[in-house]
Amino acid sequence: MNEHHILYDLAVIGGGINGAGIAADAAGRGLSVFLCEKDDLASHTSSASSKLIHGGLRYLEHKEFRLVREALAEREVLLAKAPHIIRPMRFIMPHQPHLRPAWLIRTGLFFYDHLGKREKLAGSNLVEFQQDSSPLKDEMTRGFEYSDCAVDDARLVVLNAMQARELGAKVVTRTQCLGAQRVLNKKEQSESGNVEKEQSIWRIELENDRGRYHIQTKVLVNAAGPWVAQFIQQDLQLKPPYGIRLIQGSHLIVPKLYQGDKAYILQNDDRRIVFVIPYLDRYTLIGTTDKEYFGDPDNVEITPEEIDYLLDVSNAHFKTQLSYADIVSTYSGVRPLCDDESDNPSVVTRDYTLALSHETTDEAPLLSVFGGKLTTYRKLAESALEHLKPFFPDMKKPWTQNSVLPGTENLNSVEELAMQIQEKISGVPFALASRWAHAYGTRVWEFLNQASSIHELGQDLGHGLFAQEVDYLVEQEWAVNAEDILKRRTKLYLEFSTDETQQLDRYLQELHQRRAQGDAA
Repeated sequence: MNEHHILYDLAVIGGGINGAGIAADAAGRGLSVFLCEKDDLASHTSSASSKLIHGGLRYLEHKEFRLVREALAEREVLLAKAPHIIRPMRFIMPHQPHLRPAWLIRTGLFFYDHLGKREKLAGSNLVEFQQDSSPLKDEMTRGFEYSDCAVDDARLVVLNAMQARELGAKVVTRTQCLGAQRVLNKKEQSESGNVEKEQSIWRIELENDRGRYHIQTKVLVNAAGPWVAQFIQQDLQLKPPYGIRLIQGSHLIVPKLYQGDKAYILQNDDRRIVFVIPYLDRYTLIGTTDKEYFGDPDNVEITPEEIDYLLDVSNAHFKTQLSYADIVSTYSGVRPLCDDESDNPSVVTRDYTLALSHETTDEAPLLSVFGGKLTTYRKLAESALEHLKPFFPDMKKPWTQNSVLPGTENLNSVEELAMQIQEKISGVPFALASRWAHAYGTRVWEFLNQASSIHELGQDLGHGLFAQEVDYLVEQEWAVNAEDILKRRTKLYLEFSTDETQQLDRYLQELHQRRAQGDAA
């Protein structure tokens, strides 16, 4: 490999939403960027969210007005950036007078409606529940309704990584950072021509399935998420500027709990809230929990206590009662939050903290990302680049607010695109055309190519997944195995049987072999 001959402006460790967002922003400002992820893109925290772009209504109780204002404004920005993977959603909060008085909720919703810029999203209102049509228990007669957005979280990460690559960034997955150290670069002559100075850079050691290699970079960005402090301590042999608290959040997926496309936000006696959200047409998503986590972030799993908690909250509100037997699937992740020494995991700040470390002006800087939310990733990236501006005085100005993500180009509406797919390719059912349109936007034509019939899309691997789509995901979206494709790229994992998943993995192995032979030739 010849990577070690290149001196990057920026190397980003971590392929979650913050790392991908920073890489894309930096590449668009003219910086040379390297992005490294030890597993698949979005394979940890960024794909274990509640799948929401939201202002954080409950954060108002903790007086996090700056975070809420920023998040509220970002809903509108992100809706315009990627309308195929982000869509408006109405949320209903049943009123529980013994938990929060109506005046307090109305006040919170007034701030929610007016604290941030709101153009496309409808405002809040009071709603009365009809016993015969409401999925809620009869004792719940009224509530409040407001707007936020739903998102395909893993695809948001992938689209940012694609944008970074298209702007010139080098993006590598399944590449472990083994360590990094500051080393002296060659001597540089000052502008006066009389004085020479030594400038340090980062030398980063990496390892993938082909062996070890190293790269060099002027600035190192630590966006390792749950591993942010560990990376500083173990891989850099430095002291973290902040502590990190890992807060586990778990979700249940159950069969569709009620009809309609509205979500519910449920208050609980412990002052926490739980979302109940329509998911993938056939299911309902219930979450999340807040539980301190002390184990390996690679091995986080839902606990029986969390399952009981989520079932109890749902059953306390809905007529349809759930049990363990109704659970289709679960997932868990850990949120890496900056330690504010709070006793209650639920009130640890969801805001982000950026720590810039360099002892002298000649020392290569390290920027570490602590905390953050899916909703505010773009603003976090802008803030990160603002921190690094002194090191790159010729860097271009902020640009991401009015740009679109891949797939939004020439997209009038997702529904119109789905109809265009059906018109062009015979035999495609609407559900499949809709899935493609929502997942890929106008990039769908890259793998539909010149096909005029569904039978021209290659091997049918089951549930509307054809070889052409799989090939595209491998070639353009860094997919390697069946889990990458089913869980993070297409969300088809709930439909695939074990045998079908194994068949997909066999197809992928053959595809990788063919590609390797082609590279060797």
